[in-house]
This record gives sequence, structure tokens and C-alpha cells, in this order.
Amino acid sequence: MSRIGKQPVTIPAGVKVTVTGNVVFVEGPKGKLSKPFPKEIGVTVDSNIVTVADLTEKKEAGALHGTIRAIIRNMVEGVATGYSKTLLIEGVGFKAILKGNKLDLALGYSHPINYEIPAGVSVVVTDGTKLLISGPDRHMVGQVASTIKLYKPVEPYKGKGVRVEGEYVRRKEGKKTA
Repeated sequence: MSRIGKQPVTIPAGVKVTVTGNVVFVEGPKGKLSKPFPKEIGVTVDSNIVTVADLTEKKEAGALHGTIRAIIRNMVEGVATGYSKTLLIEGVGFKAILKGNKLDLALGYSHPINYEIPAGVSVVVTDGTKLLISGPDRHMVGQVASTIKLYKPVEPYKGKGVRVEGEYVRRKEGKKTA
């Protein structure tokens, strides 16, 4: 049994958690989320506590026990407070422009990159080089940030590219002439 899976998830005020069949529904001030889970895992809701139980003693179910509990905890925290990541764009002429539901990125290529923002995630562009990605679903926020970052990873010589705020990029010394 998982040590993390045994811990109960407390539900904060303003958040509603329901379980229907094999699907967990979480609703709060920041939005609504739902997630199916395997039949081997049992999820119960008592007043303001969610408990996750391993219904079988199979090895696969034991591996999922703690994971399902962590996913439910992230869902509850996401609809209560939300998640956010900040991306920084560095480089001469590198910028981002938000056009409705599309993000237009100029990252030094001969063509602009148009990224369509998925539903449930909001992106705010400040100064043309700073992106604030936020939403209730932790996985989607991280996936959007990772996808945008992959368009132009930071190169180690001049530091040009897209990086997460607070991320350390190890710089290399340039080529020396004799």
C-alpha cells in the first residue's frame, strides 16, 4: 500500500467533490474538473474528506493508489486556488502577441509560430516577453508551458530562447580565437 495513498484529502470551503461510478467531479470557484479512475481504486467522500482505497491487492492497483490520490488533491487545490507558470522570452526580436485564442510567437525563425491555447487555460502576455499561463488543471498548465518552451529551447551561449521563470540555464564560454 502507498503511504501517500493512505492520507486523506481535505476539501476546502467552496469546493464540492462528487464521485459517480469511476469518475471524480470537482467543482470550485476557479472551475470544474473531472477525471476517470480505474475500477481497482475506490474513492469515497465523507463531509469534507476524500479517501482513496486499494480495492484489490494487485501490484498494478498498488502503483496507482498514491497516484490517484495525488491527482485528486491537485484537482481540489486547482479549483480552489489555481495553478500558474511564468515563461520568459529572451532574444533580440523575440516576442509574443496574444490574438484572441491564439498566441503568435516570433522566435527568430523565418515564419511566425501560431499556438492555439486549449480550453481551460488562460495566457496573459506582458511586455511582449513575459507569459503568465494559469488555470485550474495542473497538468494542462504544465503541458502548455512545456509545449511553448519546446518551440525555442534556451541555447547555452547567448541564453536566447524560452524558459520558465526561476530556471537556471548553464552558460558556456564562446569560441576563443588565438
